[in-house]
Amino acid sequence: MDLLLVPYTSDPSLKIIQWPPFLLASKIPIALDMAAQFRSRDSDLWKRICADEYMKCAVIECYETFKIVLNALVVGENEKRIINIIIKEIESNISKNTFLANFRMGPLPALCKKVVELVAILKDADPSKKDTVVLLLQDMLEVVTRDMMVNEIRELVELGHSNKESGRQLFAGTDARPAIMFPPVGTAQWEEQIRRFHLLLTVKESAIDVPTNLEARRRITFFSNSLFMDMPRAPRVRKMLSFSVLTPYYSEETVYSRADLELENEDGVSIIYYLQKIFPDEWNNFMERLNCKKESEVWENDENILQLRHWVSLRGQTLCRTVRGMMYYRRALKLQAFLDMASETEILEGYKAITIPSEEEKKSQRSLYAQLEAVADMKFTYVATCQIYGNQKRNGDRRATDILNLMVNNPSLRVAYIDEVEEREGGKVQKVYYSVLVKAVDNLDQEIYRIKLPGAVKLGEGKPENQNHAVIFTRGEALQAIDMNQDNYLEEAFKMRNLLEEFNEDHGVRPPTILGVREHIFTGSVSSLAWFMSNQETSFVTIGQRVLARPLKVRFHYGHPDVFDRIFHITRGGMSKASRNVNLSEDIFAGFNSVLRRGNVTHHEYIQVGKGRDVGLNQISLFEAKVACGNGEQTLSRDIYRLGHRFDFFRMMSFYFTTIGSYLSSLLIVFTVYAFLYGKLYLSLSGLEESIVKFAETRKDDPLKAVMAQQSLVQLGLLMTFPMFMEMGLEKGFRSALGDLIIMQLQLATIFFTFSLGTKAHYYGRTVLHGGAKYRATGRGFVVRHEKFAENYRMYSRSHFVKGLEIMILLICYSVYGFEWQKIVDDWDDWQKWIGSRGGIGVPANKSWESWWEEEQDHLKHTGILGRVWEIILSLRFFIYQYGIVYQLNLTKSSEAGEDLSIIVYGMSWLVIFALMIILKIVSLGRKKFSADFQLMFRLLKLVLFLAFTVTLVLMFLFLNLKVGDLLQSLLAYLPTGWALLQIAQACRPIVKGLGMWGSVKAIARGYEYLMGLVIFVPVGVLAWFPFVSEFQTRLLFNQAFSRGLQIQRILAGGKKQN
Repeated sequence: MDLLLVPYTSDPSLKIIQWPPFLLASKIPIALDMAAQFRSRDSDLWKRICADEYMKCAVIECYETFKIVLNALVVGENEKRIINIIIKEIESNISKNTFLANFRMGPLPALCKKVVELVAILKDADPSKKDTVVLLLQDMLEVVTRDMMVNEIRELVELGHSNKESGRQLFAGTDARPAIMFPPVGTAQWEEQIRRFHLLLTVKESAIDVPTNLEARRRITFFSNSLFMDMPRAPRVRKMLSFSVLTPYYSEETVYSRADLELENEDGVSIIYYLQKIFPDEWNNFMERLNCKKESEVWENDENILQLRHWVSLRGQTLCRTVRGMMYYRRALKLQAFLDMASETEILEGYKAITIPSEEEKKSQRSLYAQLEAVADMKFTYVATCQIYGNQKRNGDRRATDILNLMVNNPSLRVAYIDEVEEREGGKVQKVYYSVLVKAVDNLDQEIYRIKLPGAVKLGEGKPENQNHAVIFTRGEALQAIDMNQDNYLEEAFKMRNLLEEFNEDHGVRPPTILGVREHIFTGSVSSLAWFMSNQETSFVTIGQRVLARPLKVRFHYGHPDVFDRIFHITRGGMSKASRNVNLSEDIFAGFNSVLRRGNVTHHEYIQVGKGRDVGLNQISLFEAKVACGNGEQTLSRDIYRLGHRFDFFRMMSFYFTTIGSYLSSLLIVFTVYAFLYGKLYLSLSGLEESIVKFAETRKDDPLKAVMAQQSLVQLGLLMTFPMFMEMGLEKGFRSALGDLIIMQLQLATIFFTFSLGTKAHYYGRTVLHGGAKYRATGRGFVVRHEKFAENYRMYSRSHFVKGLEIMILLICYSVYGFEWQKIVDDWDDWQKWIGSRGGIGVPANKSWESWWEEEQDHLKHTGILGRVWEIILSLRFFIYQYGIVYQLNLTKSSEAGEDLSIIVYGMSWLVIFALMIILKIVSLGRKKFSADFQLMFRLLKLVLFLAFTVTLVLMFLFLNLKVGDLLQSLLAYLPTGWALLQIAQACRPIVKGLGMWGSVKAIARGYEYLMGLVIFVPVGVLAWFPFVSEFQTRLLFNQAFSRGLQIQRILAGGKKQN
């Protein structure tokens, strides 16, 4: 850390820039070697040193600092005279360019070694080493006078003789008249100067390796680069635009509790262990700050435990991290105001003198401290709108206590919430709603404002109302919307004045109403999936939004770092639209609203805000589903219609392809795959392909044969990585980008992006067809748990598993999951229990298959006639299997009807289906009537049906040339047909219920789900037998440090169980 610090108080005597030590690292040792071996003129040596600006600064600073150290250490008169004579002689020779002629440079490294020893002792300030200091000073004097000086100086000789005559050694002194003051008077400035001097003399590492922390390097690199970007000139703090920050919060994690940190999953992995492996260097630094050698020492102290809770929370997606980051704005403004307002004397005393004021300065209204506090409060307001804070307080929720602690630790933080109060009006008790703003006073929350609302606040999804009700508590001309999973950095906060000046800059015909800000995704190091998502998001919030803003002029509001023109938006309906379902993606509708009302949205990349994203596969899929549903609702909204009508042609096309067009294209890609496969299926099963090939062979038409044999293969997942590759190339260089791209392909990023494409297409298509989009809580915690198979089945059954099995059957005709055997067994038991459980009122979807199945059909309950018709039309595709396959059976080919391709064959296949349905209905009715009281009758009924089915099969084998292969082909034909009938029955639910067939539909659906689960589960179970599969998966999904740690943890966990 010391290598990165610029001196807090600069020495006025130094006429050079005091660079951070890591830039001056190894310069002094190199300069010493150069001087010791140099044999030419002084000017040539100095010219070589000055060729490196950092070396020149290091040499001058070390020389001047050494003089300051000697001046502070040596107090004896004779000793001071000797030192002054030597310094005068050195500087005189340097000015005359005769230094190398009168001083030997060979002993210089030996002198430097003595200086290093002296500075190390001064750094420790151990009084018992005073004698060692005396010896070192005597040795240094001897090296300079006897070894280095060519000519003796008469004054030095005379002073040496006088000391010998008095019988006293130089620098030794007496108790009455000391020659040195050791240890010197220790001030903060002195200690800093000695530490820096020691670093300049001793550090030999390359500056490339400093800092070692990759996040610190990234932040420094971006900040340094951003200073060379075009940005408006920053005004004085008093003249800058004032602004507020607004953070919506519901019930997410605020600060992790001790129980959260210690909770272990089935592998024995806890959150604290997980973070130790992900951030090893930061954990070591944390242990060093607490002066703890072992982790067990941290848990012995309540204060240390609190520090540990905050350390973990500041690496998660918590409100604590967001508040810490946003309060950097106030800290930056105070420092900048100090530089604007402080006198020269106050600046020389340093900023720390203001940050730690005396009691008198705190009470005085005229002190600089009071003025800085007032300016910061005038220019910056932070409101966290914690919607249910009032209910959390009443219920004793620990989150309410954590929020109060945040207010206590950040006195300028304000919390807004909705207070629900029952009041008696006209003899009736009614629930009344208030918007309340509170602050912390004496460790308690104190009410500032209470505003009565006309009714219940939550009309839509919740988050827009949470923002809109608190806008009245913000102040200033600008308003930055910050989500709860975001972070900020002190160095970026310094540039907020520049960003706000963009409102006064010329950005075309219309002044800007939303200033877009770039994001940095800080969750990319957690796992491979998080890295993929991080890179994808980074490409969108940088190169993507950069192009959208200029030249396309179709950038809207996609996330929460953007800065709104507060006055413009609160007079035009607020910063969020809150209609249920339609405004699911409330962010982009704020951009639509702004542009429709003659606003202008810009994008600026010289400032960035941290952003957390989902880190687990299920979290990512829920997020993708939410965004896809939001885009589906946008497609149906009036805002899109109005914008499309008002844009010119080029802007309209840009708008289409960068919003809903992207998702419509994904849907068309999936449709194209299905069209291609079903087309090939029809050509193959109908015999048309065989006829065309024979025709081509007869005519010797080779191009036609080539076309018929062509198989199209386009890897869509690879194409989706190209924007990401371009952005990484611009940011890091194309060599690094190519390396990252190769690593991503080895970690199966292509499969992930293809999977993501399927998620988007499914939810977008369903929303456009039926509407009914809903908010999906993704969860923002650390993913260190094993997801059950039942949970994965519920999440991906309709979006991926059903479609995957359909494509698999097509190809036959023409997930993150843990591969560990014990987990597979547990998951199978859990899944069987889930799929066998009956639903009912109040039974959640994760406890019963029936509840989940009903929930999956919610979109059909509210859809219109047209939506049901399209659902039926899309289900008709499954009848192609039956139509084609029944003509390929040996049974059909050997009959006359089959030879003539008569419609009778197709009709007979439907008779078989209806017969099977009647048999299932008979069994169902028999179970209801006979299973309880007449078990023998019910068993006889099943026996008769079984014998009839067996006899029918035997007769078909004997007289109709039925083969075993025909049975397998029939399964391929009838299973898709049954699924199509099931989908049609669900679309026509009211009619089916009226016919009394809904119970049978539910029973058939359960059978299909059981069969699909079995097909998916069997390969996973087989792979779970092999232990190397689990290790391969762990290395694939997580970074190397965590992978190694997890393997060791499993070994230790196994040892514990054996013991």
